[in-house]
Amino acid sequence: MRRLALASMVGTSLEWYEFVLYNSMAALVFNKLFFPSYDPLVGTILAFSTYAVGYISRPLGGVVFGRLGDKLGRRAILVYTLSLMGFSTLLMGLLPSYETIGVWAPLLLVALRAVQGIALGGEWAGAVLLSVEHGSPRNRGLNASWTQMGPSVGTLLAAGAIAIITSILTDTDFLSWGWRIPFVASVILVIFGFWLRWSVEETPKFHELQSGHATPKAPVSEVLKNYWRNLFIAGGVRIGSDVVYGMLAVFTLTYVTQKLGLGRPLALTAILIGSAVHAFCVPVFAALSDRIGRRVVYGFGAVASLIWSFVMFGMLDTKATFAIIAAVVIGMVFQAAMFGPQAAFVTEQFPTRVRYTGSSLAYTFAGVLGGGFAPLIFVTLLKEYPGSHAIPIYVTIALTITLVALWVATEKAGREID
Repeated sequence: MRRLALASMVGTSLEWYEFVLYNSMAALVFNKLFFPSYDPLVGTILAFSTYAVGYISRPLGGVVFGRLGDKLGRRAILVYTLSLMGFSTLLMGLLPSYETIGVWAPLLLVALRAVQGIALGGEWAGAVLLSVEHGSPRNRGLNASWTQMGPSVGTLLAAGAIAIITSILTDTDFLSWGWRIPFVASVILVIFGFWLRWSVEETPKFHELQSGHATPKAPVSEVLKNYWRNLFIAGGVRIGSDVVYGMLAVFTLTYVTQKLGLGRPLALTAILIGSAVHAFCVPVFAALSDRIGRRVVYGFGAVASLIWSFVMFGMLDTKATFAIIAAVVIGMVFQAAMFGPQAAFVTEQFPTRVRYTGSSLAYTFAGVLGGGFAPLIFVTLLKEYPGSHAIPIYVTIALTITLVALWVATEKAGREID
């Protein structure tokens, strides 16, 4: 299980490493290098719009790789998605700026984001299934949560890399070439993940399907026809948690540096500490959901996050170091209560026969509505409305969708899911 846990975690770690890296650079660098003719906040909005392309393209990856995962197996598809994701991230770090190649710079940035999105669309579900379908039903929440630790690990790696580079380089060097280093360094994570995934076996559940000649011929059609209700439930629970994580791990950097006028190190420190706490809390809440149920733990996290979104910005606006760090850390704890049980909850909605496809579709389409547009919406609200009062309202709407999906869902913790 240790090797399976690492193999499951490495893909989502790379995903969120790139997620935080891109959004941090969108606030700090890309608005100047790729959209230099606009004022800083408008340039940031355009950079976040480019990021949304990576989410919009994810459903295509979910359809293509989800279908292949249910027909050909989990492990092989995960090797392909990881390689494609790592290669596109590397190229992003080598991309010339607007000053060098003109309008081709933002266009190529959009193209690489689309390729990343396609790869990521097929990554998450397979990574979860790698550990879930090897493990016991009694520990399904805990086993699935290793994939969910990837965002915390990726956030730590990205924020740590940015913090180190900005501390040893001047602003001029960082803007000129230093920002490229974390993108290129992602190759190390890709090579490690590639080795891990080839070293684990295909899941027993999929072997059973193959031996019984029961793999689906048209898994996408089967999900849409027979499991459309499960699809809406699985997607709905993810929307709120994605929006909250985007607010805490990404938008905090923009808000603290551009709205409050404070230094990058303070915001990065808050995100680093919060991510470390989040990584610890995710398996704790996941294991708790194995004991008392997914819906109870998930619902607690949603309600607590909703309330905290109104408290958080008041703490940030004090500009006090302790208050800013505490605001992010406490928010991360509440978000972990949703994120911990999430992987098991989503995959439990579908039988083995179409589990890769169903989970991928739910994850990717919800990602477009939740995480894909969250940074863009946050920055737009910040620009259009004075203060931060509109942001918690947006978070409340997203979490209400999650709570409704939880309300109509059936509890499946500890049960056989076929």
